[in-house]
Amino acid sequence: MADRSMGTPHLGPSPAAAAAEGAGDMDPVEYILRKRLPHKLPRRKNDIYINMKTDFKAQLGRCQKMLEAGGFSEICIHGLGLAINRAINIALQLQAASFGALRIAANTSTVELVDDLEPELDEAEAVTRTRNNSAIHIKVFLALPKGERVEPLNPCN
Repeated sequence: MADRSMGTPHLGPSPAAAAAEGAGDMDPVEYILRKRLPHKLPRRKNDIYINMKTDFKAQLGRCQKMLEAGGFSEICIHGLGLAINRAINIALQLQAASFGALRIAANTSTVELVDDLEPELDEAEAVTRTRNNSAIHIKVFLALPKGERVEPLNPCN
């Protein structure tokens, strides 16, 4: 294994190999890693799940459309893992474009994900592995005019 302090690359096993290794005394080459879809929160009409496959501008436009023409005074943006940065960026873009009319409140959580290790040969047994991943839930809502009472924030509930 290479020394990380010297800036040289890490030469350890691949993530699929490490997953199979953690599942017991298996040869990682004989297994295929299949990631299951994460459990989602109950889907409401004002929930938006951000991912890394859809174009950023399309996701931002969808959020703007829901706030402007969709008749919603608040939306909840959800991001998981790598999509957390994109979810935060979308919320901040919405807030900046509103000239102070929108506020944001963020809440983080940990989501349990399940992976299946399927054997390439029929002789071996399939293995299931769980792992944790970070998530963010951002409530984007219209700011109240001065003088109105603000309720305590409980994002996305």
